Amino acid sequence: MLRIRLGLSALALILLPAFPAAGVRAQGSSRAELERALDADHLAGLYQAALATIERELQRDTRDFGLLWRQAENLTDWARVSPQEEQEARYEEAVGAARRAVEVRGTDAEGWFQLGKALGRLALFRGGKKKVEMSREVKDHFEKAIALKADHAGALHGLARWHREVANLSWVLKTAAKIIYGGLPPASNEQAIELFHKAIALEPDNIVHHLELGKTLLESKDRAGARMEFQKALELPVVRADDPEWQEEARRELAKISG
Repeated sequence: MLRIRLGLSALALILLPAFPAAGVRAQGSSRAELERALDADHLAGLYQAALATIERELQRDTRDFGLLWRQAENLTDWARVSPQEEQEARYEEAVGAARRAVEVRGTDAEGWFQLGKALGRLALFRGGKKKVEMSREVKDHFEKAIALKADHAGALHGLARWHREVANLSWVLKTAAKIIYGGLPPASNEQAIELFHKAIALEPDNIVHHLELGKTLLESKDRAGARMEFQKALELPVVRADDPEWQEEARRELAKISG
């Protein structure tokens, strides 16, 4: 499930009561039932409910990989919709959970994806050299996730966003990054478009893939292609808690190029 905002243009890169959802936390629940309940909470945007369950379960096993990466995922997505003054600390928590996940199981793509995602958002709160260093790390983590699981749509999307944001930094920012901090790895809109198409092939009904591909096509001066992607984003059914947000953004983008 994909919820990703990596803005590297500033160089990177939706709150409910903290109690469990009723009827899905029974002590005798099987592992599969637990994971289904956690994934359902995350899909619905019940991040605090999911985190309460995860934290309770982690008391039994602090090195449970499946709980650790879900902890990072829910912290990252909760942070994004939290008040501005609370976001940085939650992103830092998410990074910590993701780092513990990859320490436990560095051969699983999900941990590396969640680490790249959380770091990309935390980078928004860092400046100068640290932001450049983190952006390189974000790219490395997404690439590691893809190397472990070539069909990881989230990592493909994240790496696509990285390419677009870096490729479209101003000449001034690129020059400053090169002179002061040693520069950033090569990036291109063409590579971003290719990666977004791969993510869409895997998850054709994921609204945010189409939204971000449309924005990238606009950067490449393909207004007709961008218009098609924004329209597709508006036509798809809402499944995830943040889908209405992505559709509203697609609606605004469409209005700008149709006006």
